[in-house]
Amino acid sequence: MATAVAEVEEFVASAGWDAAPQLFALVASADLIAAKPELAAGLGDTAFTAVAQDPLDAPDGDLAVALSRVSWPPEVSGCVLVQEIVVLPPSAVADQDEPLDAAAAAGHPDRQEARLVAGVLRGMPGGACLLRVRSADGEPGAEPLRGADLAPNLLVALQATFQD
Repeated sequence: MATAVAEVEEFVASAGWDAAPQLFALVASADLIAAKPELAAGLGDTAFTAVAQDPLDAPDGDLAVALSRVSWPPEVSGCVLVQEIVVLPPSAVADQDEPLDAAAAAGHPDRQEARLVAGVLRGMPGGACLLRVRSADGEPGAEPLRGADLAPNLLVALQATFQD
């Protein structure tokens, strides 16, 4: 799963920043090759192939609502979501009585923009996440952080897209 998440992030990064959230279906590469042998050379030896989906229908930018409307056919083994987020240092929220809303976080002087990529496999606990912070010059930034603990609630929401 971590490999699929990293490959999707690399693909999305090639288009630059300032993109809307994007969802990818993960299909077993062996199944694709069995159905279309001519794809074998292009797919290499990856276990899963990511297939970009239509844009998410997120009313008022509400990703939770958009994900609640997603369901997958049995041929889909997993999914990966890519979204750009605002990250604040712990010191920026330490003295706050209430959590900062999105507008306040986006306007905070210590904010950093980042790309969060999260993926799950159907019926498997956990998942994989990757967080790449955007550098000041708009380039991809330093080596990404990795780990399912980066966005555990998002992984749960993605797993819920596989519930019947």
